[in-house]
Amino acid sequence: MPAQSIAYDRLLPDLVAAVEAASSVILAVYSTAFAVRAKPDASPVTEADEAAERVIMPRLKALLPDVPVISEEAQGGPNAIHSVGDIFWLVDPLDGTKEFVARSGDFTVNVALIENGRPTLGVVAIPALGSIYTGAGPGTARGGVMGGPLAPIAARTPPGEGVVVLASRSHDNNVDVDAFLRDIKVAERRGVGSSLKFCRIAEGVADLYPRFGPTSEWDIAAGQAVLEAAGGTVTTFDGAPMRYGKPNFLNPGFVARGRALP
Repeated sequence: MPAQSIAYDRLLPDLVAAVEAASSVILAVYSTAFAVRAKPDASPVTEADEAAERVIMPRLKALLPDVPVISEEAQGGPNAIHSVGDIFWLVDPLDGTKEFVARSGDFTVNVALIENGRPTLGVVAIPALGSIYTGAGPGTARGGVMGGPLAPIAARTPPGEGVVVLASRSHDNNVDVDAFLRDIKVAERRGVGSSLKFCRIAEGVADLYPRFGPTSEWDIAAGQAVLEAAGGTVTTFDGAPMRYGKPNFLNPGFVARGRALP
């Protein structure tokens, strides 16, 4: 399916509905005394991760039947997909499971469409806040309350007093972050979980997110689509574009930026 045949404006309403439905089942679990299990890589998983994936997967198949869906929980099972073509979905049905377990609220639902190695369409929801963000190309970033109209958002040029830097709450990389920020004027550093960091930069309340620890492609693709639609960028530390469809869907380190950053 060539990229030009995909009408993002027609996909978005159904995609937003799918992500909002997944958010509802996540919140239903969040209000209970849910159990937490360890996956083979020792990361946590709950029934909310699996329930959200069950909501999203068939809806994506219905939207684009010939496009494969790479989703975090499915990738840990017998039906894992190990190679993809030029177009595929990336899904993290519950990004920030550690934050979900800690009940911090900093967890998200991420869905992105990848075309020719780049995220061209993305939706990120923050169930605990009732917020949702979308992006489908330059100038299209939107954000607002689930179920309501979404308003344009844009990454900002950093204020004179310095940048607001976001870092992961669940991964200790302070030494690397300190070294990266040595020559950058920093006004504030905040700990934020999940792909919410991309959305905060996209809506102009933060400026920089350097990530040195490991991530998977489904962790960041939707956030990147939203941020780039808002005028920001996501690159590797040597300035190369972040590409998707890599072996095992694993990312190198990267930095997400708003506008006009060093």
